[in-house]
Amino acid sequence: MDDVFAGSLMSSPVHTVSTDTSLRDAGRLMLEHAIGSVIVVGDDEQLEGILTATDFVGVIADGDPNPNATVGASMTADVITTTVNEPIRSVADLMIEHGFHHVPVIDDGVVIGVITTTDLTAYISHGEAPSSNERDE
Repeated sequence: MDDVFAGSLMSSPVHTVSTDTSLRDAGRLMLEHAIGSVIVVGDDEQLEGILTATDFVGVIADGDPNPNATVGASMTADVITTTVNEPIRSVADLMIEHGFHHVPVIDDGVVIGVITTTDLTAYISHGEAPSSNERDE
């Protein structure tokens, strides 16, 4: 595993939204593509946050299920990322340490992919990256 890098297992391309996208639209995008997160980017395509299924649970648990609320109000803004050259073992350790299921992969501040628990599980199970229809962003 030490010679396998994030770039070889990441899901790509990623589905992105902006901070002013409604939660309803973001949720529909996630359902349409059967993914567990969307990456939040600015006009310059720079990473601004991530919105995950867990964030949606938080919205409901907090008693504010307004579907017209924006992504910016519910996203995780302090995002821990990785690079394509990071050993996959380090990414897995990071995910376990922080309880993450999605870690964006960046290059010069632009998100080019995401490593998910599905990507890691498929690699361990099959010894190779999952096919595009098995991925969960």
